[in-house]
Amino acid sequence: MTAKNPLNNVIFQDASKARAWLEALLWAGGRACGYCGTLEASSPLKGRDGYYQCKACRKQFTVMVGTVFERSHIPLNKWLQAAFIMSASKKGMSAHQMSRMLGVTYKSTWFMCHRLREAMKTGSLPPLGGEGMVVEADETYLGNLPAHKAPVRKTPGRPKFGPHHKRAIVSLVERGGQARSFYAETAKVEKVAAIVRENVAKESRLHTDTSSVYKHVGKEFASHEKVNHFEKEFARGDVTTNTIEGFFSIFKRGMKGVYQHCDERHLHRYLAEFDFRYNNRTALGVDDGERTTNMLKGISGKRPNYRRINERATA
Repeated sequence: MTAKNPLNNVIFQDASKARAWLEALLWAGGRACGYCGTLEASSPLKGRDGYYQCKACRKQFTVMVGTVFERSHIPLNKWLQAAFIMSASKKGMSAHQMSRMLGVTYKSTWFMCHRLREAMKTGSLPPLGGEGMVVEADETYLGNLPAHKAPVRKTPGRPKFGPHHKRAIVSLVERGGQARSFYAETAKVEKVAAIVRENVAKESRLHTDTSSVYKHVGKEFASHEKVNHFEKEFARGDVTTNTIEGFFSIFKRGMKGVYQHCDERHLHRYLAEFDFRYNNRTALGVDDGERTTNMLKGISGKRPNYRRINERATA
């Protein structure tokens, strides 16, 4: 690892050192109770390393309370190993492979991976782009829609052609900057327009292909420039969608080559995972250690619960 990497091998091997490192990261502004949020109003419990007693709510807590790690019996150093592996793997890491690397059961690893994807999710963000900046928009398709969401075919038994029966994903990429992806089900004009309208600054130059879903919403921006892929046009000056096509190539190689299967219920978390790595990529000056640290800063206040595991949800 590089000299500026904030992680080191010790916290990956020692659960106590991992806990101390995570406390320094999450409690940099003061030790906060994971239940009531009170700052600097707790004291260490004797004989229970890492446990604190809150003087406000009287509850006992650790640094894991109120995070995606809460109530996990997996050693904290294993969590940090998993976080680093997911952050450093450009196309993702399957739960089966992670299980073998960590020495943790597949079911537990599956939970870990989804909780870490939850940590990668971001809240409300300002619109992409701005005056003179380019935002590329495009859609791609991954897997089939569930039967109850698929369009009804006028001719029963007719072979399925085109994207109408597939799950549509709409992505926006600020050239040289951030990416955002959304599950849009069937990519209807109204839904795609709403995504673009809410996430791209009106002063931006919008670059798309000739898809009709951007025809009307494109008029709301400083300019709407298109490339015609049907005519084998992929760039005209600086007008292109090659940046977002590159983003999709990484996403699809990961989803098809690494994860292979993805239940619709979990698709939004996989999108958050690929967005996160792209938004913390090496080209923006973020190395593997910093990317992992950025992920772990997002573990607080997020804790997905699963009563049962759907074995088909992910590989």
